[in-house]
Amino acid sequence: MENLGYYNGRYDLLERMTVPMNDRACYFGDGLFEVAYCRNYKIYSLDEHMDRLYDSAALIGIDIPHTKEELSDIICELVKKVDSHEQLVYWQVSRGTQLRNHAPAKDMKANVWITLRPMKLKDIYTPMSVISLEDTRFLHCNMKTLNLLPTVLASARAAQAGAEEAIFHRSGRVTECAHSNISIIQSDGSVKTAPADNMILAGVARAHLIKTCEKFGIPVYEEPYTMEELMAADEVIVTSSGTLCRPVSFVDGKAVGGKAPELLRKLQDALMQDFLDKTE
Repeated sequence: MENLGYYNGRYDLLERMTVPMNDRACYFGDGLFEVAYCRNYKIYSLDEHMDRLYDSAALIGIDIPHTKEELSDIICELVKKVDSHEQLVYWQVSRGTQLRNHAPAKDMKANVWITLRPMKLKDIYTPMSVISLEDTRFLHCNMKTLNLLPTVLASARAAQAGAEEAIFHRSGRVTECAHSNISIIQSDGSVKTAPADNMILAGVARAHLIKTCEKFGIPVYEEPYTMEELMAADEVIVTSSGTLCRPVSFVDGKAVGGKAPELLRKLQDALMQDFLDKTE
């Protein structure tokens, strides 16, 4: 198959799939999702993505109708049905199906969506241009919910400005990007990244960056930092499932980073090698 869509056990080409209008994802964005990349039909960091999904589901009271192992097995079998071995793997769980009502019914059965389409990991070595925006999202950013209108609008603003991402900040404090985490390499060679509180989604790629820094003995500070610190940093790094570790060269048209290329490349190479090794 060229691509694949799955809904509660039924699957077909994405172009042929439909879902019930009364699915609460359609009315309220009432659900959670995860995204990972697949190479050689092996999904990178699947266990970590599953842990985050089930942790978030527990926080908002969604009862996923499969164990982690069962859902992982379903996805792993589905990726084998797509022609390309390099895929973007997306899955979401909505709270369930009912006539529109803000208050969900009791004992509702959750719906499982999965979509698979050919896609290679992005080039992590080419610097990107970004813009900065005030973070006006709600205060549950630690859960990967379907409520993405603020990030959609921010991504549209970035595209209109000829940029690839948008950095969010709350009164000057950097939180994250529209669809990635952001960290900085400081002049002393340490890495600073926003704390994993309710202001950010603690990304799997962010966790990999922290572990790689620890492996190399690079100090990591998980604490708030400002836009001023970011603009003065030796390097500005975006991390996500699709980019792993990619540098930023311009913020709002102003040049940033480029002062610690060897350290940056060391981290990039290590993270890329981990991806290649675990999808071999």
